[in-house]
Amino acid sequence: MSNSSSISHFLLLPFTGTRQLQLLHFCLFLAIYLAALLGNSLIITTIAWDHHLHTPIYFFLLNLSILDLGTISTTVPKSMANSLRDSRSISYAGCVLQLFFFVFLIIAEYFLLTIMSYDRYVAICRPLHYETLLGSRACAHMAAAAWACGLLYALLHTANTFSLPLCQGNAVHQFFCEIPQILKLSCSTAYLRELWLLVASACLFFGCFVFIVVSYVQIFRAVLRMPSERGCHKAFATCLPHLAVLSLFIGTGFFANLKPPSISSPSSNLIFSILYSVVPPAVNPLIYSLRNQELKAAL
Repeated sequence: MSNSSSISHFLLLPFTGTRQLQLLHFCLFLAIYLAALLGNSLIITTIAWDHHLHTPIYFFLLNLSILDLGTISTTVPKSMANSLRDSRSISYAGCVLQLFFFVFLIIAEYFLLTIMSYDRYVAICRPLHYETLLGSRACAHMAAAAWACGLLYALLHTANTFSLPLCQGNAVHQFFCEIPQILKLSCSTAYLRELWLLVASACLFFGCFVFIVVSYVQIFRAVLRMPSERGCHKAFATCLPHLAVLSLFIGTGFFANLKPPSISSPSSNLIFSILYSVVPPAVNPLIYSLRNQELKAAL
């Protein structure tokens, strides 16, 4: 048995023990990572350089692409490097940093998606007040709040998680360091502090989820009352990409963390973790670029 002070590294869960399949995993992750890198970089560059896209919705989309790039860059490169070197190891400091940045970016993205639903609500339900409610300063403050909340959340959870004594070995049953898997290594009842923090966080996330649902209920009610079919189509066209990204992000994240124990196994955990940590950053640029005529024209 060991404690946290004697742990110098952690062992991540490998995708496979066969060398040929490890190289296949490296190639697949490399392709996904390059696609995410290219797609998000194109969106960031296009929005930054095209002054026609300097509007609230594209400002938030630029922030979303930055967060997606950060999220996939936190987990995928290390996994690829381990597969290429036939290794499972990650240093203690590397695990702390990986958990911190992943939590920081994923939580900031959730808050940003909540803000983007408010942007769509104001644009469709209160168009005459759009410039007033979502001016450049207000947008900057809301985006900064999303980043700051993610940073504070990550600091609290990372500090609390790694302050626990870890005496159940150093094998993390995941391909990257995440809070639930680190908590499983604790042998102290002090982990209840982290559980209470997670419960409080769940209440906050549920509040954001309710806000998103209420916003879209109001949006769909307003859209269905529109007399013009063209206006109705345009409103749906601006909302559907955000709704698709929300569904992918929230659906995969909730299912990965709240799935029934009967279908929980190391292999299923790997698959579900890929669905919420790797797939959304790679797919989001495609969703937005396919449905957004202004962005396609600018590209």
